[in-house]
Amino acid sequence: MRNKLLMMLICCMAANVLIACSSASGNVSDSTIDEPTENEEQNQQDLPFGFCALSSRTDATQTYHITGGGYYSYPVPESATGVVVLTSDGRDMKAAIESAIKNSKNKVIIFDGSNGDFIVSSTIKVTVSGKTLLGINNARLCTQWALTDEMKKALNDAGVLSMSTSDGGGVLVNGTEVKEQAEYNTRKILIEMTGDKSENYRQAGIFTLNNCQNIIVRNLKFVGPGAVDVGGTDLLSCTGTKNCWVDHCEFTDGLDDNFDITKSSDFHTVSWCTFSYTNRSYMHQNSNLIGSNDNEATGFLNTTFAFNWWGVGCQGRMPMARVGKIHMLNNYFSSTTAYNGINPRKNSEFLIEGNYFDKGVAKYYSQNDAVAVTWAADNYIAEATSIPSSVGATVSVPYQYSAVPASQVPTLVKQGAGATLFR
Repeated sequence: MRNKLLMMLICCMAANVLIACSSASGNVSDSTIDEPTENEEQNQQDLPFGFCALSSRTDATQTYHITGGGYYSYPVPESATGVVVLTSDGRDMKAAIESAIKNSKNKVIIFDGSNGDFIVSSTIKVTVSGKTLLGINNARLCTQWALTDEMKKALNDAGVLSMSTSDGGGVLVNGTEVKEQAEYNTRKILIEMTGDKSENYRQAGIFTLNNCQNIIVRNLKFVGPGAVDVGGTDLLSCTGTKNCWVDHCEFTDGLDDNFDITKSSDFHTVSWCTFSYTNRSYMHQNSNLIGSNDNEATGFLNTTFAFNWWGVGCQGRMPMARVGKIHMLNNYFSSTTAYNGINPRKNSEFLIEGNYFDKGVAKYYSQNDAVAVTWAADNYIAEATSIPSSVGATVSVPYQYSAVPASQVPTLVKQGAGATLFR
């Protein structure tokens, strides 16, 4: 069970009790946390906060009551309706999961991991509203296909890691033109090894939430096939989705990225999640993309990242954003293999405060043509050679929130992030 300090923090932050105000210089004032009453301690639960609970990027009065399927904690009340519990049968669960989510009578889909992992043969694509996806008993959603040591050896023997990722491609045996040399040769080798000219392995992800609204995803573990440069899918992808809260989830070894938010999606909060890669991954260990290209429509993709952990194996996109107002609050970075960390790009605005970059994290930030970046004074960089400068006008967010000193972030996030609920 998380300690009392962590529970106090979540309760106060989620209830929007405190405000951390940015000054003109971008510095963030210290906040304090009130001791909860006995009644509050008995009834504490995490609540959605940040951009997922708004319908405006500037006006705090335009709130959105994000409920998912009506419940997002466990156990649900005995009187609850529209609740379905799924357990694994050890085989491909894609059809059963997709049917449960698309069934209009089901509002809360509980993934019970007591019978083992949920195996998914290819990405489950849904367009729904008012749904909660909730994990209990160590629920893991795992891709059926996975990159093997034999495949990675073949890629190494071909010298893929040293190939261009910007030009020099070719045409595959299935007629597909690939522009990048590394991706072309990777896909060519995998087609030869798998015999799959249709390249179904490129769909080795878990969920694509397409044009959804009022979605809550909590306490789930997403396990991918290993990162490799094939232009594949993500473990979780939100495209055109509005008001989504992804909380206390774990993302490991996504094929393309771990979790992307693109194509005019808006009003997302990603909180208390972990992102990592293992030795299963080969290349392209890029975790989180906000906005798929420089032509993304402006005014969308407003996202809160709070109390997340970018850990072992992450190399880039933590996150990388084109377009959107991005709030980076009290996140923890420990990946020593990173070539880039937080990466504001074209048409994006970033408020970066109270984050902790641990020892060994040498590449933690770069900025490319962002509209504005406010780098607050309370970020901690263990190996800073220089402190990033703010760019443009001061960035602020319209919602209330509670920030903790960066010095507390490693302990809080290590203890609380990931699928740590309902134990």
